[in-house]
Amino acid sequence: MLPLVYSHDYVTPLPDGHRFPMPKFGILRDLLIGRGIATPDQFHCPSIGSFELIASAHDPAYVRSFFEGSIGCDDVRRIGLPWSEGLVTRTRTAVAGTLLTCELALEHGLACNTAGGTHHAHRDFGSGFCIFNDIAIAAQMLADRGSVGHVLIIDLDVHHGDGTATIFADDPRVFTFSMHCEKNFPAKKPPSDLDVALAKGVGDDEYTDTLAQHLPRLLEQAEPDLVIYDAGVDVHRDDRLGHLELTDDGLYERDHYVIHQCRSHGIPTACVIGGGYDADHTRLAWRHAAVHRAATDVWMSQLSSVGG
Repeated sequence: MLPLVYSHDYVTPLPDGHRFPMPKFGILRDLLIGRGIATPDQFHCPSIGSFELIASAHDPAYVRSFFEGSIGCDDVRRIGLPWSEGLVTRTRTAVAGTLLTCELALEHGLACNTAGGTHHAHRDFGSGFCIFNDIAIAAQMLADRGSVGHVLIIDLDVHHGDGTATIFADDPRVFTFSMHCEKNFPAKKPPSDLDVALAKGVGDDEYTDTLAQHLPRLLEQAEPDLVIYDAGVDVHRDDRLGHLELTDDGLYERDHYVIHQCRSHGIPTACVIGGGYDADHTRLAWRHAAVHRAATDVWMSQLSSVGG
């Protein structure tokens, strides 16, 4: 069975009316089970992320300030989430969840988290609802351990992966690829190893064609031991913060294409869900389920091929 990762600690209360859709993580898990995409025994539960794990990619003083609640008001404002002990637990667990997803991908070839993708967190500060960069932490820890030699980060969130780009600017072990909407957050976009900026209004066909111009060649050239795929759904035409025009079908086709390409090259692939914003949390969670549906279909196709 395709390994999936979830913890009840992925959800913690926020003030009423807050625009970050915190309930979506639990709703996503329930949808995956309720619609027969997954079974409860497919889910692996992460432990809470340690200080040492998170400080592997972040400044220890910044990590300590968030853990202890001494983080400054300006830093909290830039993150956009009010500090609480519950948020600390939630953030540490989500980081550990992405690392676990990567470990499961290395073991089984493919795995999906039901959270993750906090790519706006820089080494010594958070931003844009991102406190610690789970993608960067997982890549850093696995490279430091010697579990992988090279990691490719495929970031298809609508927003540029600025934090990931800066953390790995001088690290040849990690190749960062960000395809994003040019006229969107953040205003300053430090260079990834490969950036593809899209105009507002790009839809399914142009998006897929653009991705296909880059991904196969990138997989051949980078020769990664692991892909971490950020499958943000804020590229959807109904997303509150997006400005692109992908449909539900377009999301699924994008995710299936990425995962199929990676697995066809024999590359272990770990998927995180990235950003997505909609007042209707159930509708939003179903968009996020596209990557789990696509991964399940690729997984089953590979099993059939082996069985045949």
